[in-house]
Amino acid sequence: MPLVRLACLASRSAEHDHLPHAAPLMTTAALPSRDDALALQHEFTASESLRAHMLAVEAAMRAYAVRFGEEVDRWGLAGLMHDFDYERWPNAEHDPDREHPAEGVRLLRARGWPDDICDAILGHATYSGVPRRTRMAQALFAVDELTGLITATALVRPSRSVMDVDARSVRKKMKDKAFARGVSREDITHGAEELGVPLEEHIAFVIGAMQHSAGALGLSGSR
Repeated sequence: MPLVRLACLASRSAEHDHLPHAAPLMTTAALPSRDDALALQHEFTASESLRAHMLAVEAAMRAYAVRFGEEVDRWGLAGLMHDFDYERWPNAEHDPDREHPAEGVRLLRARGWPDDICDAILGHATYSGVPRRTRMAQALFAVDELTGLITATALVRPSRSVMDVDARSVRKKMKDKAFARGVSREDITHGAEELGVPLEEHIAFVIGAMQHSAGALGLSGSR
């Protein structure tokens, strides 16, 4: 059962307590409410698929926050908002200072969002040049591309359900370079390494998080 698996993996967080913690960034700014964040996300993002992607990343981030004993709402907000500006400023040229995610982060900073969330959002785009100095930033990078690959894998299943996806099927799709071409396999692999979680375990954990939120992600399927 996915919830049991998620709980079991979460309980194994102690295995990764050896991972170093960077000096914390300033986190004294008031944490925005999820409702306010969601309203801002919807103001900038009309695409249902992009909204669903951000919800998937949020689900994975919240699950990893539980696993690592971190602040769940803070990590969730980083996932929920990491691509909120992408539709308006897609940044095809990968300019580090213009368009996504720089423009969105400038807006968030102007509204008083905490520095650690802003820096994590910048860091999920490798071209930004912003180092991923916190575990939250590392997690965001690690789950971003992977949630996209898991979603694509679910949508080609007969049931169109993430409940029918497992780590083995995702690994198989990773090897098929023609499948979901826009998903960076290198980022998935590097992200797991950077986070300090074995790739197979990382994939299974993120699948479990997405299964827990399947209805909200539109991935509960047709059965």
